[in-house]
Amino acid sequence: MTNAEQPAVLVDAYSQIFRAFYAIARLNRRDGFPTNALLGMGRLLFQLEKNHAPAAGAVFFDCGKPAFRLELAPEYKSNRPPMPEPLRQQMPAIRDMIGAFGWQSCQCEDYEADDLIAATVRALPGTTFRIVSSDKDLAQLIDDRTAMLIPARTGGWEVRDAAAAAARFGVRPEQMVDYLSLLGDSADVIPGVPGVGAKTAAAILREAGSLEAFFRDPGLIANAGQRRKLLDGREILERNRKLIALRSDWPAALPAPAKLLRKTAPDVRKLAEIFSEYELRSLVKELPERAEMPAAPEAVDLFSCAPEADGEKNDPGAPVEVDLFAEWRGE
Repeated sequence: MTNAEQPAVLVDAYSQIFRAFYAIARLNRRDGFPTNALLGMGRLLFQLEKNHAPAAGAVFFDCGKPAFRLELAPEYKSNRPPMPEPLRQQMPAIRDMIGAFGWQSCQCEDYEADDLIAATVRALPGTTFRIVSSDKDLAQLIDDRTAMLIPARTGGWEVRDAAAAAARFGVRPEQMVDYLSLLGDSADVIPGVPGVGAKTAAAILREAGSLEAFFRDPGLIANAGQRRKLLDGREILERNRKLIALRSDWPAALPAPAKLLRKTAPDVRKLAEIFSEYELRSLVKELPERAEMPAAPEAVDLFSCAPEADGEKNDPGAPVEVDLFAEWRGE
């Protein structure tokens, strides 16, 4: 489907949509309709086309809070405010734009976007991947064929591979579930082990290797105080590991991963229509000069449930024979 020279690109949708929404303030169409998230996501998708020319990939959306996580922790993500109304208004157009760029969208009940990304990576062991997100939970997927692409504030991308992840967190990617279990996550209402911060968590895992190894042999940790904190916090840690570890089973309700990752060439005419409708002149200027292209036929809906955030669906579009972006990318 793809190869090491051209990894499949997996986009964590809401992490990037919210980032765009808050990064660009007070941008509206002349009639007052908000367009800041549309502009930010448009820029991101252009950057992906220009810098990475993905031939395969998909955009992944959350579909509510998974029941299994709520059973483990009823308060899971209970502090999340509802989607701001100005962003909710933009979501149908954002989904249309994602489809016009040639991406299929994916979501499934009882899976968060991170889980679907993990299931995709694990279902296709011969494929290399780049994950577009800054979510530290996804660092648990990093290995010799999977890295993260983190949009930099100044433009461009930070590539977080295994070495960069170890430098950033002080632990190896395969230790990230244990590391995050020790720390907890206030943003998701996951309490960690009291008295254990980032440096202590990393030191514990460097010494013991893993929490499983520690509970088999507490003597692996020389510091008696740290040993006692871990032993007292065992119930918290066991629950946290189940909450933080991403699902690896591919949902039967979705098409096969290889089919889902079939990305098509951007529909330049459709993009021009969207950018013009929402008065995104800077994005119109980014389009290739030759904008005549056959319209994509109506596509089959891939969704298995209604989106929690906006209630809209995205038609991913059928393959388009002419890729005007090839010349634009310098191919």
